[in-house]
Amino acid sequence: MARTHVLALDQGTTSSRAILFDAEGNVRGVAQKEFEQSYPQPGWVEHDPLDLWSSQAGVAAEVLSRAGLGADDLAAVGITNQRETTVLWDRRTLQPVANAIVWQDRRTAPEVERLRAAGAEGLVRERTGLLLDPYFSATKLAWLLDNVDGARRRAERGELAFGTVDAWLTARLTGEHVTDVSNASRTLLYDVHRGCWDEELLELFRVPRALLPEVVPSSGVVTEVAYEPLAGVPLAALAGDQQAATFGQACYAPGQAKNTYGTGCFLVLNSGREAVASPSRLLTTVLWQLGEGPVEYALEGSIFMAGAVVQWLRDGLGIIRSAPEVEQLALSVPDSGGVTFVPAMTGLGAPHWDPYARGTVVGLTRGTTAAHLARAALEGIALQVADVVDAMSRDSGVPLAELRVDGGAARNDLLMQLQADLLGVSVVRPQITETTALGAAYLAGLAVGVWPDQATIGALWREDRRFEPRLAEALRGELRERWAAAVERARGWAAPTGEA
Repeated sequence: MARTHVLALDQGTTSSRAILFDAEGNVRGVAQKEFEQSYPQPGWVEHDPLDLWSSQAGVAAEVLSRAGLGADDLAAVGITNQRETTVLWDRRTLQPVANAIVWQDRRTAPEVERLRAAGAEGLVRERTGLLLDPYFSATKLAWLLDNVDGARRRAERGELAFGTVDAWLTARLTGEHVTDVSNASRTLLYDVHRGCWDEELLELFRVPRALLPEVVPSSGVVTEVAYEPLAGVPLAALAGDQQAATFGQACYAPGQAKNTYGTGCFLVLNSGREAVASPSRLLTTVLWQLGEGPVEYALEGSIFMAGAVVQWLRDGLGIIRSAPEVEQLALSVPDSGGVTFVPAMTGLGAPHWDPYARGTVVGLTRGTTAAHLARAALEGIALQVADVVDAMSRDSGVPLAELRVDGGAARNDLLMQLQADLLGVSVVRPQITETTALGAAYLAGLAVGVWPDQATIGALWREDRRFEPRLAEALRGELRERWAAAVERARGWAAPTGEA
């Protein structure tokens, strides 16, 4: 059989997936496994790196077995991953020295405040395009070095390796220590303009240079996989999940945008070869690099809680038994009954950037039901996105014509209609909503010739449904005003005394 299939390994925040695609971009097999989340203290979120690896390796073997395929049928493997999550491991044994600190974790907020007070944010913003925030990897890595016994000494001796999850999986699959430009750009340690690790930033965050991986293009053969049952297959793509989703959505031209509704919500606007600065405090980030071609950039708005809100309704409150049930529950009432839900359980991301904000529900009455809360939760997701779209339109100077959407929660028709209503523009869902994995597959297949160019890939994109806005402008404005007032009540809730 010809090697026309591509395997995407999609390592996310709550589960690992392996999705098999054919040369027409069709899904030929899916396997998924959830893994344990760890919350050792309020505001802390951790994963066992071995859980990430074992779950990802397990679903890779499972999807091949189900499809009746082996390594000889695969043209390439691509990896896409939860970004910013920080892993530290022994170079020789490939054993982690501590739990991974997840991107949602806020434990380093006091250190971030110290650095900001010392005037470091200007340098960080200029070199990385990012904000000084606990979201990113650098302060997480410094925390591990300072709090894991002997870690800093071992790091300085070159015994340890740092990486985001793509680098961790690559090390386990191939033995190589590499990351791609999109993931490197999320660490606060990488100069996105010069395309290299930055010595001043390494000094600022007290990170030994010996820890860092080699940086490679997002699309390009890294090496062959050594791990069975994928042994001998080229590992041909590494990309952060939101960059991969943008590629899978065929947003290849400057001005095109997509929003992924996963654990968090991530709005990405292609800005081409220009790293556009953001007065609205959005992120200027690397989008991808294809082979030896130029680096391309994006503006990004990151929202920390989206699908995770529904997960909380299921696991935390128990008002639904499964995530899909939230739509029917929310549809059982005509509106949220005056309830506004700000889902800031792990702080607020763009454009507010408040690590001390916390989840807030306002407008409760004796008549409020679980259905009202479910609808308010969905509105809260969509309202966060609307804030980011406003900021992005201001910064880019280009009003959004339509928004392409993907991710697990994009299958929720009510949420997508609410999003169109609150934005006042068309929301377009593709036939394949798991575009994160699709993008990783396209990036890998492009590197080995399964697809000759981006135009060929773009022609495979197919629309499933288009949601048109139908909410009166006055009501949209009322909802947005009420939301803004609720956000102000959520901000600074967990700040130490005197910092709110």
